[in-house]
Order: sequence, then structure tokens, then C-alpha cells
Amino acid sequence: GSVYGRMKWEEPSPTITTECTGIGNGRFGHPEQDRAISIREAALLQTFPITYRFFENESEVSLKNASRYIGNAVPPRLGEVIADSIKTHIRNHKR
Repeated sequence: GSVYGRMKWEEPSPTITTECTGIGNGRFGHPEQDRAISIREAALLQTFPITYRFFENESEVSLKNASRYIGNAVPPRLGEVIADSIKTHIRNHKR
């Protein structure tokens, strides 16, 4: 089950879930401030670029939808590493 907790700067973050912006939903407490991590902080932990826009119109942001997008996402950097590995494998094993 979920246990309230604070993240630590020197340790890996917990798995980012769809409820990562709620302080009572797991170990999503900001390392220093008395709050849960923000949606942008969650996105950065998932390796989304800081400039990534989750909504075409940023003035109509839905925290619930953004949390769902981020929590359900394969981290973009992980996707890049996997794609690079596949490309390298294909290049090295051409017949």
C-alpha cells in the first residue's frame, strides 16, 4: 500500500504514478518543502524535457489528466535508450 513519505535528494525517486502529485498517495513529498511534488517536477523525474507541453492550451491544464499522462508514460529517455540499443543491434547484425 501507499505510505506517506518525503523524497530524498541523494536517493532515486519512487516510481512516478498517476497519483504522484498527492502527498498522501505515496512517497511523493518534496525533499525540503512541505508539499507534494508538482506536476512539472514529476514530468522532469520521468525525463520529459522542461519545455514539453502536455496540453495545446496551457491555460486549460487538467492536473488529473497531466498526472495520468505522466504516471502512465514510458519515460522518454528510456524510450531513447531502447531505440538506440535496437538500432545498434540491427547495424551490428546485418547479413
